[in-house]
Amino acid sequence: MATSAPKWSSVSNLFRPAAAGPARPLAIARWLECVAVLVVMIVVVGGITRLTESGLSITEWNVVSGILPPLTQGAWEAEFAKYRATAEFRMESGPAGMDLAAFQFIFFWEWFHRILGRVIGVAFLLPALVFALRRAVPAGYGWRLAAMFALICGQGALGWYMVSSGVGNTDLTDVSHFRLSAHLLTALFLLAGLVWTARDLRQLAKDAGARPARLTAGTAVVVAVLFVQVLLGAWVAGLNAGHAAYDWPLMNGRLVPEVDWSQGAVWTVTHDPFLLQFLHRWWAFVAVAALVWLARRVRPVARFDSLAVNIAFGTMVLLGIATVMSGVSLWVAAAHQLVGALTVVATVRAMHTLGWANRGAATPAQA
Repeated sequence: MATSAPKWSSVSNLFRPAAAGPARPLAIARWLECVAVLVVMIVVVGGITRLTESGLSITEWNVVSGILPPLTQGAWEAEFAKYRATAEFRMESGPAGMDLAAFQFIFFWEWFHRILGRVIGVAFLLPALVFALRRAVPAGYGWRLAAMFALICGQGALGWYMVSSGVGNTDLTDVSHFRLSAHLLTALFLLAGLVWTARDLRQLAKDAGARPARLTAGTAVVVAVLFVQVLLGAWVAGLNAGHAAYDWPLMNGRLVPEVDWSQGAVWTVTHDPFLLQFLHRWWAFVAVAALVWLARRVRPVARFDSLAVNIAFGTMVLLGIATVMSGVSLWVAAAHQLVGALTVVATVRAMHTLGWANRGAATPAQA
């Protein structure tokens, strides 16, 4: 006779609450929201790292020993020597006159970015283990927590994969913009997963029989539109295409910039800084249209979610224009990236609310 699979064969069953340890969906939701705040922080610091050309300042990936920065003059000189071997130093920062003090500035941002990554890993893993050992994770959510932790670990590896494109035997003076976009998009996907799961758990805390929200067809289109906009923004950042023009709405006095198509359409669309800034500028209004639709759809159900989406994308557009006209000012551009991450949060909240509304379920908690 066939026997049923043991309970420990399922990740979700591993986290299933026992009678002595009831599920705590609200506590887990609050914890995931705290991790989401840390993810927003690391996205902003990652943007600053790119804007300050700091990403190649640490040429090795030492998970444990890399926690501490250089503590002596000799250690700083050794790190600076490794950086001087990169193409970025040989071709750009070296000829520009970078000294040890300037190197320490860019080193700080890359080190801080990596430290935040480790903090996120610990802030996720330790509470997850505590909740699991206490059998406090609701049935069906264990796999989500495991997947998000795997994504956090993968982000570390992907970050090094990105940095490795600009160190060693290469003539690249920056990291690959393709790898940079993958790193950013994965971080935002993690952020979306944290927010969505926290919303599901808040609803579960209100109603023990509540089922997870579903993505609707309309909100899936919004996701696709935002994906394109974020991808274009990451390529603009990776190729320093923000410096292609500093006027708006024209680009160097032209509505449509001059673009060199001689290397083929695919290469031009993925590499030409003038075209990419142009596409990022004007696809933004396609994204605005999609978010206006989302805000209008969610307003009858949750006015707060509608207001949050409107404020987020409006501020993001204004900061995007300000970034261009300020000549890519560090703090204006960093604010643009911050609001971009917050737009993802607001969008996910609204999408989740619509998912519940379309199921005929109660509206999720607005806390």
